[in-house]
Amino acid sequence: MQIRPTRRFVLGGLAACLAAGGAHAGAPDASLRPVPRPGEPRSRLPARPETMLDQTGFSGDVGWAVSDVKTGLPLEAVGGDRRLPPASVAKALTTLYALETLGPDHRFTTRILGAGTLSNGRLDGDLILSGGGDPFLDTDALADLASKLKAAGVHEVRGDFYVDDSCLPYTHSIDEEQPEQVGYSPAVSGIALNFNRVHFEWKQASGGYQVAMDARTEKYRPEVAMAEMKVVSRAAPVYTFQDGNGRDQWTVSAQALGTGGSRWLPVRRPADYAGDVFRTLARANGIVLKPARNGTGPAGQRLVLASHSSPTLTVILKDMLKYSNNLTAEMVGMSATAAREGTPPRSLKDSGLSMSQWATQRFGMKSTRMVDHSGLGADSRMTAEDLVAALVDARRSGVLRPLLKAVPVLDSKGRLVKNSKVRIDAKTGTLNFVSGLGGFITTDDGTELAFAIFAADPETRSHIPREQRERPPGARHWNGQAKVFQQKLIARWSSIYGT
Repeated sequence: MQIRPTRRFVLGGLAACLAAGGAHAGAPDASLRPVPRPGEPRSRLPARPETMLDQTGFSGDVGWAVSDVKTGLPLEAVGGDRRLPPASVAKALTTLYALETLGPDHRFTTRILGAGTLSNGRLDGDLILSGGGDPFLDTDALADLASKLKAAGVHEVRGDFYVDDSCLPYTHSIDEEQPEQVGYSPAVSGIALNFNRVHFEWKQASGGYQVAMDARTEKYRPEVAMAEMKVVSRAAPVYTFQDGNGRDQWTVSAQALGTGGSRWLPVRRPADYAGDVFRTLARANGIVLKPARNGTGPAGQRLVLASHSSPTLTVILKDMLKYSNNLTAEMVGMSATAAREGTPPRSLKDSGLSMSQWATQRFGMKSTRMVDHSGLGADSRMTAEDLVAALVDARRSGVLRPLLKAVPVLDSKGRLVKNSKVRIDAKTGTLNFVSGLGGFITTDDGTELAFAIFAADPETRSHIPREQRERPPGARHWNGQAKVFQQKLIARWSSIYGT
């Protein structure tokens, strides 16, 4: 393990003194030696960080930092300036970026537009399903739009049917290095349906398997034609994918299926997917549409026939942080860049760079460079000290902590600590041989800390074959060790700075 520590420690009781003296405001470059509480045996003192670092038990690089929220004073940093992959901890930064740019009450709107004249229930012209960057759009919402279209008096469409997803740039996969079949790396564009995932279900039948591809929700299960699956006899690979004839064409190994099951697969053609499903739902309302075409339709005036609005941005971001949805992060992040710059970004990578530049200007995060907004891309880099500075600022404005998920407090053996007085609200981040945690700790005496912990083994990660990246050998154990180490650090900080 290569560690280049920059150790900065101060006693919590010195915070006010150091903050008052400008010439001595920097934390000393020395390791804090914990002082026992009255009557406390030295054997119970929290371990020094150097000792903890030597005893991590997992390979790779580690960096962490923690600061007092009230004073902003750095309390401890080891490798805090190391540029490491943040994984999904990056979504905390995306949340701040979107909230400041779009506002907490922002809603994304999907519209049904008419290009032509509507008379006696007949639209003489084209119909356009216009995406507005809504990451929460699902089959229920499309069904609502189809019902509203009928209620608007439309019974026949004489022209073509278009799906416009141009408000955001198209990306084939959030991270091209991921296996094709993983649902957490779908395509991204200005329209998404069911988080750009299609439901694949299979059942063993006489002579083979029955398969279905649909866009299900609890209310609807419309079958889709733009994604098709073929079961083939082979041992490996389990899945193959190709883009052919305007469809997502999948094959799956019969030997891997068993008697039956289901999973969500990523969609690579979001506009075609949404158009396919909307045609089915419109037909259920008596409106027959031509096969969908991707585009804005011919120039001219537009008549708004129906619209659907998402929940507020605050609701969307809270859900994103809870479930760590990558598609939501990318669509929200790119929408923020489009609003900030007045035009859609040229690519996902460009939008990640725009957020990085904003973070430098806004929080002084000079060592942060993102290639996306979700943290899925392995080339993204962030330092613990950078993130902690942003967290301290965000906590003072009160915008982030209420959206973060509560993290359970565990003991040194990974067991849940019941009735703990320590509270942790943070964003986790997990990739293969990458683990992160960043957020806030309230200690038992009410002291509030902002912290970030990053760990990564890029060397091991780089040697994983693409087909094994969904569940590579050793990754689960490595990440488990990293999480135990995170809890040991939190216990240390709670003991030292919570008194």
